[in-house]
This record gives sequence, structure tokens and C-alpha cells, in this order.
Amino acid sequence: MEIRIDPHRLPGSLLLPEQPQGVVAFAHGSGSGRFSPRNRQVAARLREEHLGTLLFDLLTEAEALDRRNVFDIPLLAQRLGDAIDFLRSHAATARLPIGLFGASTGAAAALVAAAERPEQIGAVVSRGGRPDLAGEALALVRAPTLLIVGGADTEVLRLNRLAARQMTCPCELDVVPGATHLFEEPGTLEQVAELAARWFARHCRPAPPA
Repeated sequence: MEIRIDPHRLPGSLLLPEQPQGVVAFAHGSGSGRFSPRNRQVAARLREEHLGTLLFDLLTEAEALDRRNVFDIPLLAQRLGDAIDFLRSHAATARLPIGLFGASTGAAAALVAAAERPEQIGAVVSRGGRPDLAGEALALVRAPTLLIVGGADTEVLRLNRLAARQMTCPCELDVVPGATHLFEEPGTLEQVAELAARWFARHCRPAPPA
């Protein structure tokens, strides 16, 4: 499908399991897009937990050619916000809790979007993210946030620890032993998918009836 973000139309893939309990929008980073094999693997695990997934390109092909756009967090967060509006207007997802999964610079965009829409976002997960790039928005995030970092990704781990101290929402930092930035080591991406699935299953569910 295409997500209309005037004046652009950004291609995306919305997959919903039977009786979805929530939906998670993915914010890719570092020039990645909806075909990212790592995010697609995580998305498949989330659907096993009855969570829908939206993977889409935050940038047009022309915009992606300019590396500055990859680090333009306000632009990426705005595009993610437009995707949230799309989910709220789509008949199949309008009433579902929304989670955000961000990788690399996309994690900062996810946190900014969550800070701007505290009533709409149920949970956030960052994979090898740069939450520090979210700046002052970190203290404004209300959604429970999970930061997943590779144990061998030392500089990003340091930045995540600093960011976690600035957050006032429920926040946890999970370190995957031996993993580098892209979680290419055997079994490490599976651990990311499992941690994310548990977090969203816990925090991104419909409220029980009163």
C-alpha cells in the first residue's frame, strides 16, 4: 500500500494477523527501508504475538540519496507521525494500540514521535538505536520504552545508558551479549525479536474492559 504524506506517497507493507491485539510501526534508520531483513525478521516474530506490523519507507528515493536526511530526526519523526495518523484512519487498525519499533536513527524518530503523541503510543522498542539524538524529547516520552543494545557495540551502549538516565517513563535497557551494532552474530537477532515481542505483548494490548 501507499501512505500519503503530502506531497509524497511512501510505499509500505501492513500485515495483520487474525484478531490483532495491536499494531507496531517500524522506523528504519541509516538509509534502510521496508525491505530491511532484520526488521522483517522482528516483524514476523511480533505477528506471532497477534501484533500487526507496518513497515514503510520514511524517505522517498530522491530524499534517501541525501545522507543528511538520514539524520534529520524532525523529518523522520514527522513521517512517522503521519504513519500513526494513517493507522488511526485505517478501518482495520483504527482501534488498535500502537507501538513503535526504531532502529539506529529511526529509534530517535520513534522517541520524538512518542513524546509528541503521548496518548496514542502504547510502547516503544529501540534496536541498536541512537536515543541520544532525540534530545529534549527523551524526558517527555510517556510510553514504556525498551532499549536493546549489543554488548560489543560499546559506544552505542554508552549513549543508550546516558539516554536511559534522562527518561522519566518506565524504561529498561537490555544488552545482548557479544552482539555488534547490526546483530549479525548467530542467534543475536533472534534474541532481539524475542525481547521486542515480550515488551509489546506486555505493554501494547487493548485495555481490559471496565
